[in-house]
Amino acid sequence: MTVTRTATAKKFLAKELEKLAADERSIVERFINRGRVARNVAEEFEEHLSFGQRIADRVAATMGSWTFIIIQSTILLVWIVLNVTAWIRHWDIYPFILLNLGLSFQAAYAAPIIMMSQNRQAEKDRMQTKNDYEIDMKAELEIMQLHEKFNDLRDNYWAELVQMQQRQIEMLERIVAENCKPE
Repeated sequence: MTVTRTATAKKFLAKELEKLAADERSIVERFINRGRVARNVAEEFEEHLSFGQRIADRVAATMGSWTFIIIQSTILLVWIVLNVTAWIRHWDIYPFILLNLGLSFQAAYAAPIIMMSQNRQAEKDRMQTKNDYEIDMKAELEIMQLHEKFNDLRDNYWAELVQMQQRQIEMLERIVAENCKPE
């Protein structure tokens, strides 16, 4: 008896295929048809990003880097030193109101951009998690299919062994009957 992929899917899911959710049904159909489940979620996600979303992601990546922190810290330090020592005319005297205004503008624009980027990353992570689930489910079905095939092979092997043993017993009985005939 050959174990079919459809039979394995029905047996282990304990449901008719038509009663499964659409996502699960597509996974099972790909299992039955030996279709591919794995895909590059990052590439799919990147294809649908608008120009503005790509810029926001680059800005968030830049602002979250050590390079940005070091450059901004250097600029702030130079700004403060030049204004405190008065090497150049004081354009922003202590308490550095112009500097505070600039940093406030930067924070006001940076926060929403970074949050938009984080929301897109969360959506990308959800897509990746869904893809991982689909791959895991298909792999589980494949493993179940292999177990069924091994069980089928084992059962067939035992049946062949029993038949072989029966033939050997019959041969032995004939040999004993031939050798034990009265002369």
